[in-house]
Amino acid sequence: MNRINSFYQNEGLHRFDEARRKAFIAGVFDALLRQSGTMLSLDEVRARLKVRGQRDLGLQTVLIDRIVGSEGRYLDFDRRFLPRSGKLRRRWAEIHALARQMANLPPVELYRIGDVYFVRDGNHRISVARQIGQKEIDAYVTELLVDVPLEPGDSVRDLLLKEEYSDFLEWTELHRLRPDQRIEFSEPGGYLDLIQHINGHRYFMGLEQQREIARAEAVADWYDTVYLPMVRAIRQHRALDYFPGRTEADLYRWIAAHRWALLEQTGRDPGPECATHDFLERHLHRHPLDALNGVFYQLLARLGIDAHSSRHTNEGSPDEPQ
Repeated sequence: MNRINSFYQNEGLHRFDEARRKAFIAGVFDALLRQSGTMLSLDEVRARLKVRGQRDLGLQTVLIDRIVGSEGRYLDFDRRFLPRSGKLRRRWAEIHALARQMANLPPVELYRIGDVYFVRDGNHRISVARQIGQKEIDAYVTELLVDVPLEPGDSVRDLLLKEEYSDFLEWTELHRLRPDQRIEFSEPGGYLDLIQHINGHRYFMGLEQQREIARAEAVADWYDTVYLPMVRAIRQHRALDYFPGRTEADLYRWIAAHRWALLEQTGRDPGPECATHDFLERHLHRHPLDALNGVFYQLLARLGIDAHSSRHTNEGSPDEPQ
């Protein structure tokens, strides 16, 4: 590396101290808003998601905002790549000084998973680049192939949900049977319910057709004749408008249970349309403040507060049917 000018070195030390102050303030706000500013660990992602393989994407220009984790130094920086430890000061200042003297620093090395990136090498360079206002950075990229891609806003909690989703897809192979599928829950446990639904559907298919039903056949038929019709009814009634922060899969789970209860009460299946309508009627009458509740969470979203994570930090969400 070129010799570092003492002026730029001192400037780098000053900018590091400034970045540390920003990290402290950001940490306080994260705590107040009960949201995580922790960077994702690539090792944890690999342990939770099924990596099918990898491929070299070569040299690319990457948006820094899409870099959300690191292979080995995820505790040294926060999600904004602000330094969390004073031990990084000297090295960070040197990188900052070099960035001020050179037109471009050497490219970093990144892993790509879905729409996000993890640092293989170059954490300090990314931190400095972000603090001096760069929006993009050159990187040698290796893509890790997974069935459940990550998104920029995903937290550690979201990673747990995607682990369940990954296990669900491995068991059902729904991503191969129906490549356009997208079943996402806002809380743990939903995919286990779906597996029970599929097993029940498989059992009744076998009784009706008097033959052994293969798992793949049952999965595809459940998706086409049970799950999708319910989702269409949910969309037709704009049901998600009454449950901010929830997903179509959440509502399918609740309405499916309500549909079964109606079947036991009346002796006949009301179907997805009537079950959805009846569920909404009963739920909204039981919770007259739902409209105000929805406005509250929409306001949080406009303020940039993650209503999804805020909603689930407390038990007994007012939006979940009891």
